[in-house]
Amino acid sequence: MIRVMNLVKKYGEQTVLSDVTFEVKNQEIFALLGPSGAGKTTIINILTQQIMPDSGTIEVNATPRQLGLMFDQGGLYPNLSCTDNLNLYARIYELPLSHVKETLDSVGLGDSANKRVSQLSRGMTQRLALARAILYKPKLLILDEPTSALDPGTARGICKLLQSIREQGTTIFLTTHNMDEALKLCDNVALLNDGQIVEQGAPVELCKKHDALKTVPDLEAVFLRLTGVEL
Repeated sequence: MIRVMNLVKKYGEQTVLSDVTFEVKNQEIFALLGPSGAGKTTIINILTQQIMPDSGTIEVNATPRQLGLMFDQGGLYPNLSCTDNLNLYARIYELPLSHVKETLDSVGLGDSANKRVSQLSRGMTQRLALARAILYKPKLLILDEPTSALDPGTARGICKLLQSIREQGTTIFLTTHNMDEALKLCDNVALLNDGQIVEQGAPVELCKKHDALKTVPDLEAVFLRLTGVEL
C-alpha cells in the first residue's frame, strides 16, 4: 500500500529525515514509533503531499478519494453538531446523508449526534475526527497520534475501533509514541529516532530479537537499548 525508499528531508542545514525506508502492506496496521521531534509528522506530511522530500521515492497505492486523514487537531467545526460536521463532508464527497448516521453509530457517537463539538469530551472529539476520516470508507487511513492525551480507557476504545476498521479492509498507517499501544495494535512497526529508522518489524519479534520479553513484551526497552532515548 505504501513504499518509501531512501527518503531525505532537510530544512536549511538541519536534516529532519535521513535515508528512511519502509513498506506498509495491504490491510495491515503499521506504526511509526518515536519521541516528539523524531520526524513522524514530517513523514505524514510527505505521504499526503503537503511537503516535498529532497530526495527518495514514495509510492502510495491510494487516490486522494481513497485516503482518510485524522490529525490531532481534528479539523472539526466546534459550533456545529456531530451530524452537521459529517454532513458537510458527505456533501463534498457526494455521499448519501444516511451514511452519516451509520458512521456515527460505528464510532459510538449515535446518541451524541446532535451535540455540538464544543460540548464533547476529548475522547468523543477524537471519535468524531475518526468518523470524519472513515466517512467514505477509505482504502488507506493515515492517523497522526490518534490517542494522544486520552485516558487509557478511551484510548483502548479507539484502538478497538481501528482494529474493526482494518477488518473491513482498510490499511492503517499511524504515528505514536505509545509503545504499549503499538505492541497490542500493530502488525508491524518502525522505530524512528532523529530522522532515522533504527529498527522495524513485527512488535513481538523485535522484542524477542532484542531480549525485551520479560513479564510482558517491552518495545520501550527495545527503543531505549537502540537509541539511549527514554520515551
